[in-house]
Amino acid sequence: MSKERLVVIGGDAAGMSAAAKAKRDNPELDILVFERSPHTSYSACGMPYYIGGLVPEVEKLIARTPDDFRKKYGIEAKVRHEVTEIDPKDRLVRVRDRDARREWQEPYDQLLIATGAVPFCPRLPGSSTGGIFGLSTLQSGIRVQRYLEERQPRKAIVVGGGYIGLEMAEALLRRGLEVALVQRSEQVMGTLDPDMGALVSEALRQTGVTLHLEESLTAFEASGDRVTAVVTDKQTLPADIVILGMGARPNAELAERAGIPLGERGSIRVNSRMQTPVDGVWAAGDCAETIHLVSRKPFWVSLGTVANKMGVVAGTNLGGGSAVFPGVVGTAVSKICKYEVARTGLQEEEIRRLGLEFASATIKSRTRAGYYPKAGRITVKILMEKGSGRLLGGQIVGIEGAAKRIDILATALHAGMTAAQLIDLDLSYAPPYSPVWDPVQTAARQVVKMI
Repeated sequence: MSKERLVVIGGDAAGMSAAAKAKRDNPELDILVFERSPHTSYSACGMPYYIGGLVPEVEKLIARTPDDFRKKYGIEAKVRHEVTEIDPKDRLVRVRDRDARREWQEPYDQLLIATGAVPFCPRLPGSSTGGIFGLSTLQSGIRVQRYLEERQPRKAIVVGGGYIGLEMAEALLRRGLEVALVQRSEQVMGTLDPDMGALVSEALRQTGVTLHLEESLTAFEASGDRVTAVVTDKQTLPADIVILGMGARPNAELAERAGIPLGERGSIRVNSRMQTPVDGVWAAGDCAETIHLVSRKPFWVSLGTVANKMGVVAGTNLGGGSAVFPGVVGTAVSKICKYEVARTGLQEEEIRRLGLEFASATIKSRTRAGYYPKAGRITVKILMEKGSGRLLGGQIVGIEGAAKRIDILATALHAGMTAAQLIDLDLSYAPPYSPVWDPVQTAARQVVKMI
């Protein structure tokens, strides 16, 4: 009797977490992974720090190679192999070997789609010119690094003020480039409320980044095979290298062509066990939707933490166990030089769309006791539902020691706590780490006073 075969499409966070977990739980599974890039199980989040020189070797971003998976787990992971078609009816996938240039059909009993997300790269005049990069796979980060070393650019334009945009702005500053950032909205960091985004915009200016806010990208100019300028609806900005940080979308085209239903923002629809509505087909990671635990609405987010957790849940179920992924509260952090940014839960615009009445409070404090050396500034904003007092979200901007405080709020959101209950938490205190009243609790006291 032949072994049951699990085919995994995508060899990074969700795909390899699922494959490893399934194999540990059921060693009899025959697991075959197809990854179209040259690498498996790597830290895409680490790319800006490799490009900026904080991580000296790209190999340090690779957790396990295909050889590691083969020797340790007995999992066959084939890189530079792209799945081009899924046939759910006959349980087949069509695979293309990108080096040998041959194609064949591979059968499966269970299929996990873990194709991740792809950066948004607009089709504009000049967009195919060399020197314009979106970041998604480790290989894309290697290409940026190689371009910086070989071409020695001096002027960099980052388009988009989200997490990748901020982190790449810092990386390029560290490389000694002149950095400008183009953002179509009035402030950077659209996942923050505008008042908190304004703090991040000012922090960027203080680090030396030139901001061009409320400008939209319209085209690129080039000379030969090199980009020379970014054209917006207001001006033309000289550029030797361009980083596109305009967000990402679920990489779900393969699933859509196979008739697998899509959900929020075009992500693959799954239940809490990571099953799609199609028998024998599962999905996990940046290509799959989830639930937002505060709004209770379908939600999509592209984060390595979420992808790994989804992968473990999928792998547990595929290995014969039982697990569910409960959802997320939208927690994320980033930094630009000495400034830290964090958010969790809902922002004002999302709360208004839900029709909820809310109150918010913003306080300024210090990361340590005011008399302790290097006590830095921190701004905390808390949002609370009127009536119930339920905590709805929080945002933090500050220097070292600020951002990880968001985990207090994320934990409170998972527990369904009120802002008043947050005040009563027995948080740690010592002058090197916090004022007597932690800034998060000070913000909670302020918002409770307003009601």
